[in-house]
Amino acid sequence: MIKTVAIQGVKGSFHHIVSKQFFEKSVDVIECLTFDRTVDSVITKESDAAIMALENSIAGSIIPNYALIDKHNLHIVGEHYLDIQHNLMALPDQDIKDIQEVYSHPMALLQCKEFFRGYPHIKLVEDKDTAEVAQRIQEQQLKGIAAIASVMAAEIFELDILAKSIQTIKHNETRFVIVKRKNSEVPEEDITKASIKFEADHKRGSLATILNVMSDCKLNLTKIQSMPIIETPWKYAFFVDVTFETYADFKKAKSIIDIMAINFKILGEYKNAKL
Repeated sequence: MIKTVAIQGVKGSFHHIVSKQFFEKSVDVIECLTFDRTVDSVITKESDAAIMALENSIAGSIIPNYALIDKHNLHIVGEHYLDIQHNLMALPDQDIKDIQEVYSHPMALLQCKEFFRGYPHIKLVEDKDTAEVAQRIQEQQLKGIAAIASVMAAEIFELDILAKSIQTIKHNETRFVIVKRKNSEVPEEDITKASIKFEADHKRGSLATILNVMSDCKLNLTKIQSMPIIETPWKYAFFVDVTFETYADFKKAKSIIDIMAINFKILGEYKNAKL
């Protein structure tokens, strides 16, 4: 049973929101400023699980997080999709014309770039985390400084929202995964998605052959991400997500892929959150 979960960021961050929405029972949150620290928390058993963002519908894959999960042999036991709404917030009794600088995560700044074209007097500054900036503004009572963060962050740190949903693309979703040290105890009949990793031979059609196996076994490929193998220049590993109606179909596919692929590895078997 998961009682403590590590998140990247502080309370009010999008990872914190996922911890509230994913788990049926309340869990204690361990705040970590980096994903490396988040993973360390799980490895050292300080936390039972960790929540990690893996991809965004606008910005694409967060490749270093795939590498962290793989390197430390963690297991994906669940996933959660969150609609990301960016809000501009500051200490009370201020107007947007009073704001001189906005601090936030580089991804948040990028996703809100168009909004700030209308406010050329505001300087945009990259920071570690969205909610952590909101926390700092409150603790240090910083006037003329604003954060881009969630509504929850504004509520926790008692900031006023100066502008809501300022991201350029209004439907902005991030996929988060829940990782543990050991594989999930999810019953086979509930497993409808899997994350795998493999390498393909440097031969013509080797990757296509593996993908054909997935198709023949009735698997739906929802994600394929290549990543360089550091020790071997110009060779790549493939991270793949597949969905399926029955676990038996996936079981058949993985037995064949295990023979055909190099360094085949299952990163997680879990329930498809998009069902």
